[in-house]
Amino acid sequence: MNARIRVLVVEDSLTIRKYLCEVLASDPQFEVVGEAEDGKRAIELCLALRPQVITMDMMMPLMTGLSATEYIMAHCPTPILIVSSSTNRGDLFKTYDALAAGAVDVLDKPSGEEADEQWERKLISTVRLVSRIPVITHPRARLAGYNRQDALTDINAPFSLNGARRFQVIGMGASTGGPGAIVDVLRALPSDFALPILLVLHIGEPFGEAFADWLDGQSEHAVCYAKDGLSVAQMGGRVVMAPSDWHMTVQSGKIRLSKDAERHSCRPSVDVLFESLAVEYRENAVACLLTGMGRDGAAGMLAMRRAGASTIAQDEASCVVYGMPREAVLLGAVERSLPLREIGPNLAAIVGQAAAEERK
Repeated sequence: MNARIRVLVVEDSLTIRKYLCEVLASDPQFEVVGEAEDGKRAIELCLALRPQVITMDMMMPLMTGLSATEYIMAHCPTPILIVSSSTNRGDLFKTYDALAAGAVDVLDKPSGEEADEQWERKLISTVRLVSRIPVITHPRARLAGYNRQDALTDINAPFSLNGARRFQVIGMGASTGGPGAIVDVLRALPSDFALPILLVLHIGEPFGEAFADWLDGQSEHAVCYAKDGLSVAQMGGRVVMAPSDWHMTVQSGKIRLSKDAERHSCRPSVDVLFESLAVEYRENAVACLLTGMGRDGAAGMLAMRRAGASTIAQDEASCVVYGMPREAVLLGAVERSLPLREIGPNLAAIVGQAAAEERK
C-alpha cells in the first residue's frame, strides 16, 4: 500500500481548522500530521514534520499566511494550497503576493451556497493535485511513440525572422505558478516596451477579480482588464488581461469577449486567444506560454507557429508545473524553450530586431 500524503493544516479558526482536518482525514490517501493556528507555528511544524503539502489560511495572528509562505518557500519548500475566504481588495492582494512567492494554488473556503459534499470533494482533489506538483515539475516526457528529437527540432536555434516582420502583439498564457512567472517576465521587459501583451491566466473567482489591479503595481507596465471592442493597436505597451470566465479573442483589430464553450475546462482559454492571433496577425505576433497544469495553449501555439509567428515556452527546469509548455513542445509548436529569467529579454530582443530590420 502506498504511503499516505502528509498534510499540515494551517488555519486560525478552530472550527474551520477541525473541519478541514476531518475532511482530509476521511480520505484514506491523507494523513493530517499537524495543525497550526498561526504562521509562526506553521513554520515550526513544517520544519519539524516535513509535510508533503500545506493548506494555508491568509489572515492569521502573530504571522500572516503570506509571511509564512515566503519563509517556507525560501527555507523548506513545500507545496502550499491557500484556503481563504478573503475577498476584499487588500486581502486579495496578499493572496496574489503568496502565489507570486511560491504558493501553488488557491481555493475559496465554503460559502454555504454549494453543498458541503461538493466543496469537500473539491478540497480533497485540489490538495491531492497540489501535493503531486514536486513530482511532476520535472517530468521526463517519455511517451509511447513519441519522437523527442522531432519535437525538439530547432527549439534552441536562433530566431529566424523569415523576412521583414512588423510585430504587433504578444499573446501570453499561464496557469499554475503563473502569477510569479508573469511578474518576472514583465519586470525583465524594458520600460519603453511598446507592444501590447494579451494575457490569459487561469485563476478562478473570487480570486481573479482584482488580479489585474495587483499586477499593475508589480512592474512599470500598465495592466488592465480587457473590454469588448478595445482597439489592440491603441493599447501600446499595456498588458490586457482576459476577465475571469470570458474568452478573449482579436477580430479585425479589436478585442472580443465571449461566453463560448470552455476549452479544456477553461474559460478564458489560452488556445482560444492564440488561435485568433494566428488568424489575425500571422507572422506579426509572438506567443509566450508559461508554467501551468494541463494542455491549454499548446494547440493554439501550434496554430501560431504554422502561421509564421514566433513562439516561446518556459523551459522544464524553471516551471512550477511543466504541463502546458510540455504539451506545446510535444506538438512541435515551440520555436524556443527558455528559462524564465530569459523570456523577458528575449521578447525585447526579437521585437527590437524586427523593428531594426524594418527601419533598414
